[in-house]
Amino acid sequence: MSDLEESWDLEIGEPAAEAELADAEVVEVAEELAPASEEELAPAEAAAELDPIEQLRIDVMSELGDWYVVHTYSGHERKVRANLEQRITNYHMEDKIFRVEVPMEEVIEIHNTVPKKVQRVRIPGYVLVCMDLDESSWRVVKETPAVTGFVGDQYNPVPLQIDEVVEMLTPGVLAAAQAAGVETAVAAPEPEINVDFEIGEVVTVTDGPFAELNAEISEIMPETQKLKVLVTIFERETPVELSFDQVQKADA
Repeated sequence: MSDLEESWDLEIGEPAAEAELADAEVVEVAEELAPASEEELAPAEAAAELDPIEQLRIDVMSELGDWYVVHTYSGHERKVRANLEQRITNYHMEDKIFRVEVPMEEVIEIHNTVPKKVQRVRIPGYVLVCMDLDESSWRVVKETPAVTGFVGDQYNPVPLQIDEVVEMLTPGVLAAAQAAGVETAVAAPEPEINVDFEIGEVVTVTDGPFAELNAEISEIMPETQKLKVLVTIFERETPVELSFDQVQKADA
């Protein structure tokens, strides 16, 4: 091959090599710009989700007004919330009264030996209200049926601290998160167990060697669903351990 032919081949080969290199760079840039897969996005999205308690704190802090405690008739807390929310609408007070909350908690109630998770009012007789306090907003709250007044100075109550509000509302938020399968940084406390027996109460034994005898409850063990009772045998009180389902109320 002559020197002229070799030179011609080199000049043709160099542009081809440069074109291949340019194509490779385009592919690499395209891969970098391509959207991430769902698997790659999932951890980032999960990291962006706030812990429910942190979200609660942000929500509480973002409210425009201050938080106050309102005293109600015990057992009327949720009704007071509904009535007050209706009054806020009726009196066009949405720009002064922003939020009404009844602190809740989850407990386990045992009736007829059957355990059941229920939501109950955490602080009977109290409702939290977030508001800008002035004479008009004070009157709308104070004159709500079943409200007896503000806690503290009736006419110039002291607002709660943010930490106090978060602490009151946390059990309800944790219970809701747990029910929804949402993980939280703080574990939900074990629900309190309520039973419809009382120490000193007389019950009737329904099963076992002491069936049909009356017994007095001396100890209640809700975790194991058992009772310690005193059964009178030959004019002597004998302690006996029974399950909840082995007794019934004496007047049942």
